[in-house]
Amino acid sequence: MAGAAYASVPLYRAFCQATGFAGAVSRAKAAPGVILAKTVTVTFDTNVRNLPWTFAAEQRSQKLRIGDTGLAFFNVTNNSDTPLTGHAVYNVSPDQAGAYFHKLQCFCFTDQTIPAHTKVRFPVVYFVDPQFARDNDTNVFSDLTLSYTFYPAVTAAQPSAKRAGALGGSGAARL
Repeated sequence: MAGAAYASVPLYRAFCQATGFAGAVSRAKAAPGVILAKTVTVTFDTNVRNLPWTFAAEQRSQKLRIGDTGLAFFNVTNNSDTPLTGHAVYNVSPDQAGAYFHKLQCFCFTDQTIPAHTKVRFPVVYFVDPQFARDNDTNVFSDLTLSYTFYPAVTAAQPSAKRAGALGGSGAARL
């Protein structure tokens, strides 16, 4: 029974990401190629749980044309004396928008190991699918919130020298 409960978490997460259920965001391979005149404002929310990290978006929000690609940057500082590995979970609100909010690149796709007393800058590349403007359940929204929470990684082990330097290949840069 415990094994089934443990296995259900990644299955539920995969379902939510595939369908946008509960505000989950999906990973996309390419932008749609269609950009509408209608805009949305995306507000960024950042949180940290059980890690001595400081985490903040460089911009509080961005105005984006639906279908256009957005680029946002987030800064994370490990305030501890040791390297730590975290994993960011995310969602979009309102929940109905999750099915139309897609990320092309995100630090949340992999665990992130940050060396002691180091500040790292992470990019997020995203877009809102043009179908968002055609759906009667979502076309009334002009404000979306992309929320991240960093938690200690479940499989946090001692980072290798390569991982600590490259930060999982996420496109992050040490500051």
